[in-house]
Amino acid sequence: MSYTPKERLRLNRSTFGKLVVVAVAMFGFGYALVPVYRQMCEVLGINVITQQDGTVERPENTQVDTSRTITVELDGNAQGPWRFRPTTRSIQVHPGELATVVYEVVNTQARAVKAQAIPSYAPQSATPHFKKVECFCFREQLMKPNEARQMPVVFFIDPKLPKEVKNITLSYTFFEVSGAVAAN
Repeated sequence: MSYTPKERLRLNRSTFGKLVVVAVAMFGFGYALVPVYRQMCEVLGINVITQQDGTVERPENTQVDTSRTITVELDGNAQGPWRFRPTTRSIQVHPGELATVVYEVVNTQARAVKAQAIPSYAPQSATPHFKKVECFCFREQLMKPNEARQMPVVFFIDPKLPKEVKNITLSYTFFEVSGAVAAN
């Protein structure tokens, strides 16, 4: 089928208009994907990066349950130009007891980088009972070239933790965000 030059121009403009609409829709979808993902994770209670406001108040009159001991195993995974690990592999705590553990990170690059840590917990049923009061995961970290840093996590385990849970694994994945940062 042969088109006249006017028909071809009209079809080309129509196709171009449709492609522009599709491109704008794809950009909008991609731009909205991150907040939608975060909202879905928050609603479903999975892959939660931080507490709602970045801090947790220790409840008043919390009694330490000395009849139970929970072993918290610590793990660190690095996705980027650094070494990242807990300074101890495990700690034993009583529910309601305030505890502190330390993670060590070393930027092995000759450039500054921004990084974020995302925690995960096993078993998953322990997640709502693991209460962080202070954590380096609450905000992005700017690591200077070749910088070494020790970062604390202050937490307690809610005494309402199910009785069958005797071990909890706290694992952080530390990864680079926003690409490269100009060296200082």
